[in-house]
Amino acid sequence: MKRKILGIISLLLVVAFLLVGCNGQSDDPNPPKEPDDTVNDSSDSAGDPDTPDALKAATLNGVPLADYTIVYSPTDVDYSKRAAEYIRDQIKARTSLELPLNKDSEEPTAHEIVVGETGREISEALDARTEGTDFAIYADGESIALEGKYFVIAAAAYYFIETYVTGEVFDSAVPETVSIHQPIVEEAKNFIFLIGDGMGIYQTRLFDVRDMPERNDFSDGEDIFYGYLFGNFGLARTNSLSGTTDSAAAGTALATGYKTLNGYVGMDKNKNEIMSLTELAASIDMSTAVMSTEVSWGATPGSFSAHEDSRENTNEIKEDQAALKERFGTLIVHDMDYYHKLQIPQLERSINSTLDKLGSNENGFFLMYEESYIDKHCHSNDMDNAFLALVRFNQAIGVFMEYAFYNPDTFVIITADHETGAMLPSSSKGLKFTSGNHSPNYVPVFAYGEGAKLFDSKVIENVQIPKTIARMWNEEGFGDLSDGFEPLY
Repeated sequence: MKRKILGIISLLLVVAFLLVGCNGQSDDPNPPKEPDDTVNDSSDSAGDPDTPDALKAATLNGVPLADYTIVYSPTDVDYSKRAAEYIRDQIKARTSLELPLNKDSEEPTAHEIVVGETGREISEALDARTEGTDFAIYADGESIALEGKYFVIAAAAYYFIETYVTGEVFDSAVPETVSIHQPIVEEAKNFIFLIGDGMGIYQTRLFDVRDMPERNDFSDGEDIFYGYLFGNFGLARTNSLSGTTDSAAAGTALATGYKTLNGYVGMDKNKNEIMSLTELAASIDMSTAVMSTEVSWGATPGSFSAHEDSRENTNEIKEDQAALKERFGTLIVHDMDYYHKLQIPQLERSINSTLDKLGSNENGFFLMYEESYIDKHCHSNDMDNAFLALVRFNQAIGVFMEYAFYNPDTFVIITADHETGAMLPSSSKGLKFTSGNHSPNYVPVFAYGEGAKLFDSKVIENVQIPKTIARMWNEEGFGDLSDGFEPLY
């Protein structure tokens, strides 16, 4: 009887098991998973040996990456805030982790990535003596600090991500001694040509002798013209075939590699149309842009986008620019006058918007940007407003350099079409104007990126700048081949 009862119980258990199976349920603690097109979050992948778990596997100096907070100072310039945001965004993109982003006025956390000059002890301990585009990184076992002057903090942020945040799973060690580095530089495919109209050597030294003007909404609180951070510095002669140049002939020399007569825009002395860097770049499928804080038909932007025998041919220059835009899609961005229309935040947005449009081209881009108001105020010997225009130019340089640091295949050159005002040292006021006109004084040339050393410690003719850029694009025969002024190779 007992055996019969056990048999009935066994039969009932088998039937119950089959019924459970038919209802889609299972006692198996690890049932096979059905195919799923959705993206699992980190908790779904934690137990899967084939899926890296960034929340647990990624470490910096032995500390789980997830335990860090990113910190910046709101009293520091915006460069540090943007660098902190870049680090946060890159970490999220590479590991799926979104680290907290705090101001240094908030309470410290156990482990922090400190960006720029903050009140944290690790920032004070770092305090490295960097020069130019150098930056420093330091870890103390608990936290990590990055330091770089002004826009150079962007180079520190990029280096930190590319060196230490290498993917979903990593175990990186930031040196626990102060280490000083240079920005990462790659072979250039993007070219940014910055022109300060009327900016001679002494204009760039105004930061040394003048206090920042009251209208310092244009300033980062800088005490240096940013070109001097580049580390590669030379001089250029600017005379045209007419003698002391005007902006048209000087712009044409910088755009085409041809010396020409004053007043000519994109034409040689015989009134032949000559190719500009803008057109050359477009012909090899690079994206192009011409930017100016003045009107688009001004002499300098006109030289990079038109061909006329007089800079006064306003309507014709506009027509040439329209044709260039239609043929190549060249962006013409202009009339960015901070006195009446545009403040620095809008200027930054305009520059970044243009860079975003150009940067989508895998063949790279060429961009010319002119700050025109240095010249205008030097003509009237208005030192204060000339300095303000220079400060604004500095802001633009900073934005372009942030881009160059985050996109290390970018080459940047800064120069002037000519000097205005014949500025000289003065024992009583530091610097003084001695003229209201253009002068034949040399102008500075600052270069950054792959190939920048070609310009270092050299005195050149202005036409050698575009010829050298064309050579960097492997384009032979650009510019005047008969003038004896060869590319810098």
